[in-house]
Amino acid sequence: MPDTLNALTVDVEDWFQGLELDAGDWRRFEPRLGIGMEALLSLLESKRIRATFFVLGSVAQRHPQLVKRIAAEGHEVATHGLTHRFVYEIGREQFQREVRASVHLLEDITGKRVLGHRAPFFSVTRSCWWAFEVLAAEGLRYDSSIFPVHNYRYGIPDAPRFPFTVNVDGMSLAEFPISTVRVGRLNIPFSGGFYLRFWPYSLLKWSIRRLNQSNQPVVVYLHPWELDPEHPRVPLPRRISMTHYYNLDSTWQKLVRLLRDFRFGRVDDVLFRAEGARSN
Repeated sequence: MPDTLNALTVDVEDWFQGLELDAGDWRRFEPRLGIGMEALLSLLESKRIRATFFVLGSVAQRHPQLVKRIAAEGHEVATHGLTHRFVYEIGREQFQREVRASVHLLEDITGKRVLGHRAPFFSVTRSCWWAFEVLAAEGLRYDSSIFPVHNYRYGIPDAPRFPFTVNVDGMSLAEFPISTVRVGRLNIPFSGGFYLRFWPYSLLKWSIRRLNQSNQPVVVYLHPWELDPEHPRVPLPRRISMTHYYNLDSTWQKLVRLLRDFRFGRVDDVLFRAEGARSN
């Protein structure tokens, strides 16, 4: 087994919350968060693996006991924002209000400091670089939102591919970008969500091993609904339905194999291990 510690991350949101729908429409759908979360937490406990859970504020409001359980089982609780809207659409002031509210909510529930943030839809782009000023000012220590690829919803293709420091207003913030593997002149995404479901396991394993052999940690991400392949199908634009529903049946098996073949831990452990800066 490789020595490099990789980060396992979970964006805690229900199946309908990432479909680019208005939050007012969410009440029309069946909540199923517990299905994927129960399976995932049980798996991680059986493997004695700790992960980072980026919890959506609206989920924490509805399921405070779940958030308490995540923290009690040794996982890191970080923020995924409050309402799952694009950062570059809501603007700086609203973003700051939502970050502050979500962090206070999670800290009140867990009694532990929140160190990390991941934007809904990875929506920290060049157009909203001010997000780092907000995050640093709110006392967060790291972000994991930059995706160094081209995508209609997100992406900074020329961003650094490995953890780096963002300096803003005399403050600093660690950035752990979503992992890609370089093929020719392209950054190829592989480490989570649709990409994890799309690529064969052999390519996932090759990609992680290639980065780990260069002593670079990988950040793997998934959503609870990806472990609940029976969740409802609703009519959606093709670009959304394809990425959301494609190959859901493969997620569990690939995750189990990843946990067997590589070392995984919390983001704060990967980024700050040398400092002993655990949030608990």
